[in-house]
Amino acid sequence: MEYVTAVPHPSSEAAAPARSGRRSLAVALLCGALGAAVALLASRQRWAEGTATVAGGAFPLTAKGSDVTGVPAALAIVGLAALVAVFAVRGTGRFLVSGLLALSGAGIVTAALAAASDGSALDDEAAKASGDTSATVAALTHTGWPYVAAAGGLLILLAGLLALRYGSRWPAMSGRYERGTARPRRTARPADPERPEEIWKALDRGEDPTGA
Repeated sequence: MEYVTAVPHPSSEAAAPARSGRRSLAVALLCGALGAAVALLASRQRWAEGTATVAGGAFPLTAKGSDVTGVPAALAIVGLAALVAVFAVRGTGRFLVSGLLALSGAGIVTAALAAASDGSALDDEAAKASGDTSATVAALTHTGWPYVAAAGGLLILLAGLLALRYGSRWPAMSGRYERGTARPRRTARPADPERPEEIWKALDRGEDPTGA
């Protein structure tokens, strides 16, 4: 009894890396864009709140994420730009841009977690309101938005890691947009001598109306 060994078709083996490249590209684009949007949105929300006491009594104070730290929003923009730039470069340039994308996500996570329990922004507000530089905020509480920003940073970090791992399989910007690529010129069609308007149009284009 003879056994027949199935041999994988070469085309199926070649298509496997292409499929994995398309999947990783789709996931990276989704994670990068969503992560940047989440980090920017979280930075505009209230991160901390408390009360300050002055001569007139106690009044509430709040601080948005951008008041506490501007790092997550800035790095979200950098990460989004790096995500787009991945497709404009190749080789070593793509590797470096992918690394920048990953570092942007890691920086957002670090900054957001560090600011999750920071009350210095509210202390500054209390000092301005009371005129006392030593004034502090009482009943200080923090919201969950810093952790939302950190989650956005994790998504950007994931996009960067995918770009580092699979970026070599992703498509690049079309050659016709690259600097130094000459576009082929069309061969001029001889103008009809019986139609003067075609002769004038050829002359305007800098062409020989005789086609010589």
